[in-house]
Amino acid sequence: MRLKSAKILLAGALLGGLLSACVVAPAPGYGEAVYSAPPAVPYEAVGVAPTPGYFWIGGSWFWEGGRYAWHPGYWERPRPGYRWVGHGWRRYGNGWRESPGHWQRR
Repeated sequence: MRLKSAKILLAGALLGGLLSACVVAPAPGYGEAVYSAPPAVPYEAVGVAPTPGYFWIGGSWFWEGGRYAWHPGYWERPRPGYRWVGHGWRRYGNGWRESPGHWQRR
């Protein structure tokens, strides 16, 4: 009887550990509404592309941990047959909603 109880306890602990590792996140483009406007975009020095053909993806404000966090811009190689749609913020009711940057098929 004691061995059976230990097995049940162990199985419960393992199951609890597995379930606690799950992460639930909203689908891209469906982030939480933020009630304060994003700060002004700071100046970024762009510089020279690392190789010919690369293009600059400007930095943007992201909503992280209950506050705005700046992610600086970077150089990116184009993807044939796609175009880049930049990250941005859109009015949503009384607040703002994040619209993540992504590649869109032409």
